[in-house]
Amino acid sequence: MNITVKNFEYETKKPSIVFYISASLVALFVLWGAIGPESLANISDSALGATLDNFGWFYMLATALFIVFVIFLAVSPFGRLKLGKPDEQPEYKFYTWIGMLFSAGIGVGFVFWGVAEPALYYLDPHPDFMFESDEVKANAGLRYAVFHWALHPWAIFSLVALTLAYVQFRKDQPALISSAFQPLLGEKVRGPFGKGIDTLAVLATSTGVATTFGLSALQITGGLSHLTGTIPNNATTQFIIIAIVTFLFIFSAASGINKGIRILSVTNLTIAAILLIFIIIAGPTLFIAESIVTTIGGYLANVTQMSLDLNPFGDGEWLGMYTIFFWAWHISWAPFMGIFIARISRGRTIREFVAGVLIVPSLLAVIWFTAFGGTTLDMILQGNEQLGDLVVNDVEVALFVMLSEFGIFGIIMSILAVLLIIIFFITSADSASYVLGAMTSDGSLNPKLSIKVIWGFLIAGTASVLLISGGLTGLQTASIVAALPFAIIMVVMVFSLLIMMGKDMRKEHKRNRRRQTKRVKEEVYGDMYDTMKEKVYDDMKEDVYEQVKDDVYDDMKEDVYEQVKEEVYDDMKEEVYEQVKEDVYDDIKDEVYEEFKEKVYDDLREDLEEQLNGELETDVKKKEDTSQKKKNDSKKD
Repeated sequence: MNITVKNFEYETKKPSIVFYISASLVALFVLWGAIGPESLANISDSALGATLDNFGWFYMLATALFIVFVIFLAVSPFGRLKLGKPDEQPEYKFYTWIGMLFSAGIGVGFVFWGVAEPALYYLDPHPDFMFESDEVKANAGLRYAVFHWALHPWAIFSLVALTLAYVQFRKDQPALISSAFQPLLGEKVRGPFGKGIDTLAVLATSTGVATTFGLSALQITGGLSHLTGTIPNNATTQFIIIAIVTFLFIFSAASGINKGIRILSVTNLTIAAILLIFIIIAGPTLFIAESIVTTIGGYLANVTQMSLDLNPFGDGEWLGMYTIFFWAWHISWAPFMGIFIARISRGRTIREFVAGVLIVPSLLAVIWFTAFGGTTLDMILQGNEQLGDLVVNDVEVALFVMLSEFGIFGIIMSILAVLLIIIFFITSADSASYVLGAMTSDGSLNPKLSIKVIWGFLIAGTASVLLISGGLTGLQTASIVAALPFAIIMVVMVFSLLIMMGKDMRKEHKRNRRRQTKRVKEEVYGDMYDTMKEKVYDDMKEDVYEQVKDDVYDDMKEDVYEQVKEEVYDDMKEEVYEQVKEDVYDDIKDEVYEEFKEKVYDDLREDLEEQLNGELETDVKKKEDTSQKKKNDSKKD
């Protein structure tokens, strides 16, 4: 079975062994969480502590490496390489493409944390700003919120997406994480080692997606509870929301990526734009504008220090709770976002890809978090203590309480916000089930609907048991622990991608040199050919004339007649074209000699025929003159 999108065809494959292994492990995890949530919570806490104590430095260093590497690819000659064949064009328009990037699921993070995170870092500041003034803490809160959602997450997604798009559409490899290791492992990527890599990627993805499911359920429940005043904000409501959205996503999944996800993505981006514009206009516009400029400046000036800050001489709890959680969550999202972004980015150059996936979303993150977070901080600084308390204790309700400060328009915006989160939830489920289906179907970019539905239910179950065992903290813990193996895989992926691109750049360089040489030859050939032809022909004609004069009558019929064709001269020109060198006249004279010989035979034959005709005419004329003379002499006699 095949589906066709524009000029691109994607094959449907059966589920692989990776599906049966990973799906079984996720199902067992869901069963464990349902039967013994306390046991799951205790073991998760122990795993979290071990991970933060031993590998926190690795998360920080790896994410910094990813940013440097992706930017290097964009500004280097590698940026010219295309994620596809040389003649392929982008499959989606730019607006649709950007909308699908956000609706794939990261938009949930923007909506969930946009209001709360800057205010949270003001109320619970980084240790370096604990005793600073309110203004300094507020600026630091905005800066760290942007830090967690700008370059770092999108560099993580870009690395995986770029690698997978490259191996799929340029190297014709399956849409699997293991395909990226072809240069290092060779055909072993098709064996158990490759299957192990794909299984780890699936487990990391399922955990990261489950975290997003949980956040969406938390915020939808909080929003409905705040708007209605009757719907309770508790675990039961969250499970009902998860169940409803899981069934809704099936309809989107059944319609395919080019209908369901694409249409919902454009709708989502439009609603998000309306919310953002409303906050900028209705909120403290001047304060937001000044904060955007200040935040960008502070971010750029401090991003290196923030990226490599582990606070080894102090308490690292703050970094573990916030920064490392976000890095791990983004890494656990990387296989999902990577395969999905790769799928929708076919036909774009690496430079265009990085600009779209790294720079544009980072700028939007700055604007979004500064607008929503700046407005919230402004309200808190002016004495809105209720909003501050909600940010700390009920973070999922903070967005709706902030919007309620704008009266009737705020209520309308709150309804739109709930709709936005629901659509984000649906597109996240749809995108996640699609990607997990692809990863467990030998890289098929058109996985079976049944496989997508199974993954949708498994992820919904995972989110549910994480909420039961620990709520928001349980979601954060699962992401940090599950992302570690894949973070190691991503570091190795950097070197594998460099090897692939290095080989292709050398091939591209050779092709360019051949094209340039050919172009130069054409220019030289065009200028010199006419002059060269006359000189060579004149020099050759005298030599050939003497050689063929004696045997031209005998050979002309037997040899020349069979060889001389109309195409000879055209073929001669093409052969001479490849032979032209700087010393064109000297080098070509000998090589063209034989090729011109046949032409000279023609010319000589015509010359000799004319000569013979001339001699015959002379003889006839002499005979006529002699005959006439005899007649005249006879008459005289």
